[in-house]
This record gives sequence, structure tokens and C-alpha cells, in this order.
Amino acid sequence: MGSVIPSSRFLEQRIVEASNLSAARRVVELGPGTGGTTRTFLRHLAQDAQLLSIELSPYFHDLLGEIADPRFTNHLGSAEDLAEILALHNMGQPDVVISGIPFSKMPEPVATLVAQAVKDNLVEGGRFIAYQFRRDVAAITDPIMGAPANCTMELRNIPPMRVYSWHKAADGR
Repeated sequence: MGSVIPSSRFLEQRIVEASNLSAARRVVELGPGTGGTTRTFLRHLAQDAQLLSIELSPYFHDLLGEIADPRFTNHLGSAEDLAEILALHNMGQPDVVISGIPFSKMPEPVATLVAQAVKDNLVEGGRFIAYQFRRDVAAITDPIMGAPANCTMELRNIPPMRVYSWHKAADGR
């Protein structure tokens, strides 16, 4: 969890828009924390969509277990194991991966493995959205996925957050 204060509705809306959630069918959320953003994502997903959340903390994983939605799968594990987790849950390549995990607090080798796992598992044309209050995610992800297609700042959040968007090109970059 990157912040002790839940994400604001303004930040959640910015993430929803950047993700184009209404068009997505397979979505992965990395580091859902207490589940506030998860509930927002479910409100914007189509009825035939799937949302897989991957949470490292057993405490937050238990909190997420309270979400009763047939489109939602709650997984306790590490984002660096994305391929194995997708296979375990019979989920194809995601259209969107949304990350709230604080890349600034991760050891660089682990953060690099997570960014590579996202790239390797996203469908062609898929989107990686990361909301962060520090720039570390860009320094780690840019060499793997190229420069972000977009980066916006949401000031109506405590702390203010950057919302980064990468798109996986058809040629795999």
C-alpha cells in the first residue's frame, strides 16, 4: 500500500478513464490494498468481464475476500508471478493491468521482474496503468515498455498521484 489514505474518487475516475475499463474483458489489479479501487473498477466493468486482484498482504487479501462479485477473483501472491497466477485462474492475457503497488518501495530487481511480467502477459494493444506518487515506476518500466503514452497528475488526492499509461504495441514493445 503506497498511501495510508484511500484513493480519492477523482483519482479512481482518472484510472478508470485511462484504463478504458468499460471496453476491457480481462483486467488485473496489482496491489489492491483495502479494495476501494477494486469496487470502483467492478462498477465500471461489463457483466462478462473478469477482474483478478493480486495482493501480497494476507491482511488486505482477507479484506478483499468480502467482495462478493462473480467477476472478481482474489489472489494472495506476488505480481512478479503474473504468468503463473493467470494460468492458475484460467485467465487469458489481460487487456488491462492496473498497478497501485508502490514501485518506489520495491527492491529494483523485483520491480523490474514485475514490469517485465506485465509486458510479457498483456495482450497486444493492452494497457498498463500505474498510479504512483513518485516517478520510480517510469524509470523501471520505460526500458521494458518504452516511454509512457501518457502521464497525468491528479491533484485532488492525498498525496497527489501520477497516473501513467503504457500501451503494448502489436510488435510486442
